[in-house]
Amino acid sequence: MDGQLVMKGRDDSWRLATRPLFPSLLSEENMARVSLRTSSKHRCVSSVEAFQDGLQEHWRPGDHEAHTSGHHQEGPYSHQVDDELMRFFERCRGYVEGVEKNRTALLEVEKFKHGKEMEAVRRRVAERLGLPQHRLTPDLVEAAFFLCSYELSIKSLHSSWCFLFDEDDAKVLEYKCDLKQYWMRSHGHVISGLSSCPLFHHVFRTLDKAGRPRRSTDVPPEPASILVGHAALLPSSLLGLYKDQTPPTDDNYRTQHGRSFRSGLIVPYAANLLFVLYDCQRGPRLQLLINESPVRFPGLETEDAPLYRDVRATYRHLLDGCDFDRECEGRPVGRAPNTEL
Repeated sequence: MDGQLVMKGRDDSWRLATRPLFPSLLSEENMARVSLRTSSKHRCVSSVEAFQDGLQEHWRPGDHEAHTSGHHQEGPYSHQVDDELMRFFERCRGYVEGVEKNRTALLEVEKFKHGKEMEAVRRRVAERLGLPQHRLTPDLVEAAFFLCSYELSIKSLHSSWCFLFDEDDAKVLEYKCDLKQYWMRSHGHVISGLSSCPLFHHVFRTLDKAGRPRRSTDVPPEPASILVGHAALLPSSLLGLYKDQTPPTDDNYRTQHGRSFRSGLIVPYAANLLFVLYDCQRGPRLQLLINESPVRFPGLETEDAPLYRDVRATYRHLLDGCDFDRECEGRPVGRAPNTEL
């Protein structure tokens, strides 16, 4: 099933659609004007299909048992595959060469992998298995941890693999995953965030259109725009979210327990970012929800839904600048730490 969506994953996307936060926007009458875009990846196409199945169920509640057993009604589907928008990072040479294929970009992860915290986990797991420590590589320890995680999340099993770890071990292995996400897909390198500029611009262009005053004769804006893709961490780093004062590194594990950058909480399965535009007296207001919970924009923390023009002003440097071709082609590759945002 590598790269494909398991049944539990379909169910997550299906459920997301059966409990819409704004049901009037996703009504059956409105659907002809709602745009759905996805990347070409199998799991993303499956997610957008399951989401559309969930909407059908929301409009005409039926037999959920049929859905969970895999025999639910499917289709007809209407969505557009748009890799240019949804797999933006693949087209950014500066990101691909400077981070993804650059071995020094993940230096912090490599150092932590062979550091004292991971060594202690390896020693404890080897003892529980009755193995000499040299037989158990850090990669094998991590594989066991992933098996425990996947069996729990996909099959709801309290897997035997989980008995190899206690909570302290799990925290160390979680930190290693966070280091990788931080340095590969988030604040660690400027280019990681900048590669998501096309998506960032697309979101704000869509909101601009929706918030514009219009005459009664004008075509109404689309009620909703649904984008299904990967690594929501990239756009969230461009928004300046989850940026701790001290970046996570290989040697500061002890001081990072209260960090806000915890990828397991930011991008769980079926992670979602929602921008909601409200029509208000002083002008449109914008609310941000991450995984269905309200999150405040950095720099505008006093309000749940600040004026849209204030949000735009906060990100003006990105909306007026952040030229994808220039950033992705013209930036010297290498391990430049992120100091810009």
